[in-house]
Amino acid sequence: MRPLALVVAALAISAASLPAQRPGTGQSGRRTLLPRSREIALARSAAPAAVSDSATIYVLGQKDYEVAVTGTNGNACFVDRDRVETIAPHCFNAEGAATIMPLEMHRIALLHQEHSVAETDREIADGLASGRFRLPRRPVLSYMMSADQNLFDDDGKPNGHWYPHLMLYIPYITGAELGLGKTGSDGKAAIVQFEGTPLANVMIVVRDFLQPAGGSVTER
Repeated sequence: MRPLALVVAALAISAASLPAQRPGTGQSGRRTLLPRSREIALARSAAPAAVSDSATIYVLGQKDYEVAVTGTNGNACFVDRDRVETIAPHCFNAEGAATIMPLEMHRIALLHQEHSVAETDREIADGLASGRFRLPRRPVLSYMMSADQNLFDDDGKPNGHWYPHLMLYIPYITGAELGLGKTGSDGKAAIVQFEGTPLANVMIVVRDFLQPAGGSVTER
């Protein structure tokens, strides 16, 4: 069994920013709320239609994320807002929607409510320890393919659109096990984030961005 410290070291996961965010990063402060139909379209644009069309969609409200569209395929999508100006549409498969996504949405909600980063990290750690949140037991796939993403690195430096990519969570995987070094930031190789931890994941760049859908959006 791995030490709890490894769990705590990995729990402030934010695939919103690339390179991946560490505990102690992110930004406290009120996010500007997006028009509801716009946020739904952004969330869906994280993944191909086969993944996102029947997914549950969450949007950020005054205090927390709220269900805007109830899906039917077990997948779920939202727009991660790790920093005040971050726009990072994500879609998760069912296991990710039950584990990593609620953890991350709660972290963003606390920052949005102007809790400090340190307070937020402590609450997430407590939530994992108490069982409020759980780590994945099965493979998790996350999609970040939106052309309208606006990303930042750990130091708050803009990364813009970066690259469209997928993230496959494989607990405790390391780059060495996959034959990867510490390269990949140029978008030409896979990158292992949080290697050796319960939330280790392989980030794989894909060819094309997806455009947010235009027109009206049906909420239900």
